[in-house]
Amino acid sequence: MRFFLFLMIGVLLCHNTKCQNTDDNLLQTLKKEIFKIKVYDQQKDQRILMYKNKLAKSTEGDKVTRYTLLDCLYEEYKNYNFDSAHIYISRLLTVSNELRDERKLYETKIKLGLIQLSWGMYKETFDCIADLAKHKLPTDIRADYYSLKYRAYQNLATYNTDKFYSEANQRESVKALDSAAHLYPTGTYMYYKSAAQFQLISGKKSKAIELLRQVITDSNVNYQRRAMAAFDLSYLVGDKEKRKLIISAAIYDMRSSTKQTLATFTLGKILYNEGRLDDAQLFLKTAIEQAKLFGSRLHEEEASILLDQVTAKILLNLANNKNQALKIMIGLVILALMGLTGISLLVYYQLKKVRIREALVQEKYQHLDSINKRLFEDAQIKEKYIGYFFKIISGYILKLEKIKRNTERKLKVQDYDELLKLAGEINIKKERDDLFYTFDNIFVKLFPNFVKSFNALLNTEDQIWPKDHEILNTNLRVFALMRLGINDSQTIADILETSISTIYTYKNRIKSKSLVDGNDFYRVIMDIKFGGM
Repeated sequence: MRFFLFLMIGVLLCHNTKCQNTDDNLLQTLKKEIFKIKVYDQQKDQRILMYKNKLAKSTEGDKVTRYTLLDCLYEEYKNYNFDSAHIYISRLLTVSNELRDERKLYETKIKLGLIQLSWGMYKETFDCIADLAKHKLPTDIRADYYSLKYRAYQNLATYNTDKFYSEANQRESVKALDSAAHLYPTGTYMYYKSAAQFQLISGKKSKAIELLRQVITDSNVNYQRRAMAAFDLSYLVGDKEKRKLIISAAIYDMRSSTKQTLATFTLGKILYNEGRLDDAQLFLKTAIEQAKLFGSRLHEEEASILLDQVTAKILLNLANNKNQALKIMIGLVILALMGLTGISLLVYYQLKKVRIREALVQEKYQHLDSINKRLFEDAQIKEKYIGYFFKIISGYILKLEKIKRNTERKLKVQDYDELLKLAGEINIKKERDDLFYTFDNIFVKLFPNFVKSFNALLNTEDQIWPKDHEILNTNLRVFALMRLGINDSQTIADILETSISTIYTYKNRIKSKSLVDGNDFYRVIMDIKFGGM
């Protein structure tokens, strides 16, 4: 009996050791791939340069060739650099219109919608979906259209926590996914992907896992798609396989020069939780570098915050290790050399250094806490503003729909006088004033002490107070927008419908009259407290 017990324990230990070795081997492979990132990027840059040279040599009249080359450049950039991808998809849309090729135009609009969605541009994405819905699309393009529609509604359902809207968006996403899964040809990557997602939503987790495994093991599927499949599958399996799949996804991302480093960041987080701080630090630094290249500030900030925590914990561990060593040394010194004042002083100074290090670590933690509070505040502000302005946009859509129906009705009966009357009823100034009024109301609710705190920075004669019928005025709106994080003068000018020189004048005139130093003026504005709602 004992023999069999020992045998079972031995088998389990061997199995666990084998699994650990497999994971460690994959981790070593990933570390080697990190040092090859520049090589993979150089290969991609060479392909991009080749396409750019061909595009430069092509004639303006050869629209088909220019379309093909612009499409190749978009495909190279879409997971490599967002700004460049957006530039080339815009140029691709222009050429598609010039070609008057409906199929190419539909394909390009779907690609534009996907890149807008990946950047959180929901309104533009749904405008694109609405435009495509007006056309009779070919079967394969219809599949891509439904795939885009599924992702858009799924993202919106995840973002919008309101139960009514969330459930409605979820229903729309499931309908679109069902359509996509039935339209994609069996055996293709998009078929497996959409079918797996539909099976998962339908509660058939094992079937979804089976479909995703087929993608990963298919040698015809490129690295970038394998990475997405491996990462999606990692959420459906146990912890042991999850870790292995995330490492594999990170390896595939490196080899395909994919800069949306979700797998690398997730792996860094897992290793941090496991206490493997050096490895976690390496992968988080890699994730930050990749996010910078892609242009994703959100991913960069998220990884930076976790990296700061890892670094602080490493410093704390070093301090604790040194502190423990010093305690042992003190004990030995006391036992062996009682009364040696010199050694006691030496130990005292060493302990003092440790306390300084501990104080530095504590300061770092406080800094991280400050950053987390600011991020939380920004998230609350954005959530409330987006919610309010979604309501406003919905109201405008209803108004436009009503105007459209009235216009169509009067055109049919050729009642042009009524049409002119209808146009005269549209008061653009009132609409703009209503928009500013709504902005002012929301802002003052979020920052109830803003006007008072702002004027505290100025002499009494220079203070700016709203009139009786105003909540904010133009001067105050400039700095209200800055407090929301909008610092670009051109953007502020566009929002307030004025010139950029006027914005510069407002800023500089008020800054020059400030009671605080000019270099600190904008920082003090940003420190005005958020009051919530």
